[in-house]
Amino acid sequence: MAEAQINRLQPKHFGLIASIAELGQLSLAAQAMALTQPAASRMLGEIERYVGSPIFIRTPKGMEPTVVGGALARRAQNVLEEMREAAREIEAIRRGFTGKVRVGAVTGGAVGYVVPAIKVLKADSTAVDIHLDVAASGELIRDLLSGHYDFVLGRVPPGIDARQFNVEGAAMEEMEIVVHRTHPLVNMDRLSLSDMAHFPWVMQEPGTPLRQAVEANFIEEGSALPRNIVNTTSLLVMIAMLASSNAIAPMSREVSDLLCRQTPVGDLCTLKVETSIVVAPYHLITVHGKRLSPIAARLRDLLLAAFEERGRG
Repeated sequence: MAEAQINRLQPKHFGLIASIAELGQLSLAAQAMALTQPAASRMLGEIERYVGSPIFIRTPKGMEPTVVGGALARRAQNVLEEMREAAREIEAIRRGFTGKVRVGAVTGGAVGYVVPAIKVLKADSTAVDIHLDVAASGELIRDLLSGHYDFVLGRVPPGIDARQFNVEGAAMEEMEIVVHRTHPLVNMDRLSLSDMAHFPWVMQEPGTPLRQAVEANFIEEGSALPRNIVNTTSLLVMIAMLASSNAIAPMSREVSDLLCRQTPVGDLCTLKVETSIVVAPYHLITVHGKRLSPIAARLRDLLLAAFEERGRG
């Protein structure tokens, strides 16, 4: 019978127990809970009926918990903290400050936009669980359609019906040519791509936007395309090849800034190329009709704001 009665205790009861245990006076506990003293006294009597035992005794020093009251007071603190934590978690979810988000991005978009946005998001809440993958657009779109990603920064490949997507924002991707600082072309000015054709190259596979942009510039200059090419989407492989040979790698400006200027890696630098290489813009892409979680929507909004700000600049 007693156990069933204890199950009737409500949050307000635990609040009164915790307040009396902390303050030592019924009047002070009533004041802390915005109750009149008679109301607090009636509630205490109700608690003791449910428990089937006195939980506080009056002494000259105030109200002191009985053995049963001490146990309830400890439980009350745990219950109230759990309730406060639940309220905080629910509010964080509602405001988009917690949860999980999965994003895929082309390399330039990951470095130039997603990483800074993650930094902003993490400043608001460290509880956000973010998964970021870097890949070519074809792979990103495939995994977006399978439900693996909430959204991606990339391009809709040829042959894919763009009507199934929401395509927002746009970021231009300008390329730079990256080499090791000991490369024979480092100190030359106004280089053309034809000056580089006979060196080994490391770049993405044929058909990717970056590769197409590089090849288009070679063709526009009337130069033969490089014959010695290692195809890879791995930035780590590119860095390793550059550090150990006279290889040349085209990279988005965001990536070359990171590797060559912001946090120099492997003694890499950019060549002074006469002609700029610009890749078709990439976008923030979601599947049409898919509802984003609050945290995913928050990250999306941060990225779109960054697109807009960069566009004005």
